[in-house]
Amino acid sequence: MAAVGIFPRCLRRGGAWAGKRLLSEARGVRRGWWRQAQVFGKLTLFRRGIALSAVSYLGYEAFNLISHSAVVHASIKVEETIEQADYLYGSGETKKLYQLLIQHKTSEDAEILWRLARASRDLAQLSSTTAEEKKQLVYEALEYAKKALEKNESSFAVHKWYAICISDVGDYEGIKTKIANAYVIKEHFQKAIELNPKDATSIHLMGIWCYSFAEMPWYQSKIAAVLFATPPSSTYEESTLSAM
Repeated sequence: MAAVGIFPRCLRRGGAWAGKRLLSEARGVRRGWWRQAQVFGKLTLFRRGIALSAVSYLGYEAFNLISHSAVVHASIKVEETIEQADYLYGSGETKKLYQLLIQHKTSEDAEILWRLARASRDLAQLSSTTAEEKKQLVYEALEYAKKALEKNESSFAVHKWYAICISDVGDYEGIKTKIANAYVIKEHFQKAIELNPKDATSIHLMGIWCYSFAEMPWYQSKIAAVLFATPPSSTYEESTLSAM
């Protein structure tokens, strides 16, 4: 009876031990699975990271390629427009030239803008242009020339056409503004000649400026003297030297 009583206790102890062992193994299996899951997860994230990095890099390269292509295309388009504009200008096609360039009035390129200023001014000078249209075109020309100057101060053509356009606007602004603008006109003609000493138009126009102030009527001289401490002036000798 004692033995019988002892056996169940041993069985119970063995069962308890076996249960604990199974529980421990189960926990170990779960820990193993968890570690494997962590490792697998890290590998998956790592692989995803590599994939995303590769996609990001390719996207960056594609963006650079597209951006570069867009810049090159824009540059080619500007060159083509300038080439067409110069051909039309040489052919005396003033209206067609204006219609071509006015499409690019929002351009940031100074070479386009000063040509548009010139085309606007030339269109204003046509006999078929009404007085109202002429005034509008003269002021538009000055705005385009001003914008061109903001974009590139190293272009002799920009300075030249800016000076010409200011002179034209003076016809609508009165004698005071016209005389005040004379300082600015001379400054930009001089800058144009400095940047390109071989430009015959700038030299010729500088000569005209000097001649105009050399023969300024007495009443204008009086007005200039009243309005300005040192009114613009010139001599016939200076106009001759400028024309040479």
